[in-house]
Amino acid sequence: MNFIKRAGITLWARKGRTILLMITASVILMFVMAGLIIQNAALTSAKSATNSVGSTVTLSQNREKMMQKMQKQMSSATSSSNQKPTFTQATTTVTKVKKIAALSNVASYNISTSTSVNASGFNAVSTTSSSNQNGIGGQIFGNSSSSGNIQVNGVSTTAGSSSFSDNTAKIISGRGIKTSDENKNNVVIESELATANSLKVGDSIKVADSSDSSKKTSVKIVGIYKAKTTTNGFSRQDPSNTIYASYTLSNKLAGTEGKVSNVTYTMSDPSKTQAFTKAAKKILNDSDMTLTSDSAAYKAAAKQMKGVASFASKIVWVVAIAGVLILGLIILLITRERRREIGILVSLGETKMKVVAQLFTELLIVLAVALGIATAAGTAVSGPISNSLVQQQQSSQQSAMSQGAPGGGMRMAGTASKMTNINTVLTPGAIAELGGVAILIALLSVSGAGITILRMKPKKILQAD
Repeated sequence: MNFIKRAGITLWARKGRTILLMITASVILMFVMAGLIIQNAALTSAKSATNSVGSTVTLSQNREKMMQKMQKQMSSATSSSNQKPTFTQATTTVTKVKKIAALSNVASYNISTSTSVNASGFNAVSTTSSSNQNGIGGQIFGNSSSSGNIQVNGVSTTAGSSSFSDNTAKIISGRGIKTSDENKNNVVIESELATANSLKVGDSIKVADSSDSSKKTSVKIVGIYKAKTTTNGFSRQDPSNTIYASYTLSNKLAGTEGKVSNVTYTMSDPSKTQAFTKAAKKILNDSDMTLTSDSAAYKAAAKQMKGVASFASKIVWVVAIAGVLILGLIILLITRERRREIGILVSLGETKMKVVAQLFTELLIVLAVALGIATAAGTAVSGPISNSLVQQQQSSQQSAMSQGAPGGGMRMAGTASKMTNINTVLTPGAIAELGGVAILIALLSVSGAGITILRMKPKKILQAD
């Protein structure tokens, strides 16, 4: 009778022990499978996660250069002079901005400008404190001729603006600003401003130059948004008094047509940010402007996924080693119980290697059944484990960011908290890896019992029994 057939008969004859072995092996392989699925999913998700988070490069005024100019002006001023240093905000041309945007690694870009105007024919929203002359806090409406009471934020698109991308503001009627609104007088206003003045999408309003009320511009409302930020008590800074328009309209109102000072480029491949910055600087060729990359979110996503993959790898190793020790001990104890059976087989002429092969085959059959169970249950087990690992990584990163970068760190921590998820999917590769781990566990588990069998002498075994 060959050893494979004997292995099957032995397992069937000892059903209770076989079932216990299968349960033990299934639990071991289930956690190994979960670790493999999470590890593979984390590694696969790393690139897509970092790409979805992306990185940005901001074109803005060179503040260091600005400070140097300020110090130079202050040092050149005489001690008796009361003249204060004056500064002109550095700008670049829209032509250069669009030329940089045409580089291969740019997924999108958003130009940001701002200016202030006065409401004309409608009232701005202002908030008074509880200490006003009536003793009651609330909203009052009125115009201010001394300074602009309406803030105009010029953008390429409202969708690309940070206020809308982080849900600080949300379009509730009509639409946002699009690239097609360039050179058009279309605006998006806040809901409180619209309600206070009974304005709706499609209406037209006028805004006046803050320094010359005779200069008025008619604009058309194409959308209404809801702001979630709170007021600080100043009319112009009340979020209700902020309207969004194309940067071309903002520049027109400010008298700075064709010039911009702040642009955000979003990279299609974060790993190529450095190459993009180098190419963009050649196009810019202006020391008064600077390009700074913000790859913190990209690095956080990459670190998060690598951390999850690393921990999952440790799970695989720890569970596999524990499995070898547990199954090895069980097989060793079973071998001691079967000393007489082994002694009889060897005395009848069966080779010790075939006896060892029989034990290996028995364990391999058990592990094959356990492999099927682990494959079926592995995905269900890996889901909760992966979610727990991701939450741990996010918590640690949020804590580090908050402590390391006050204010901005809190914003980045919020970004990191929602940027990555692992989709645990059972793949043929994971099953193949688990099969390899199962064979390795079988070999190592049987090796201890095999050494014991090879050292056995049939005569002594039978005499002892």
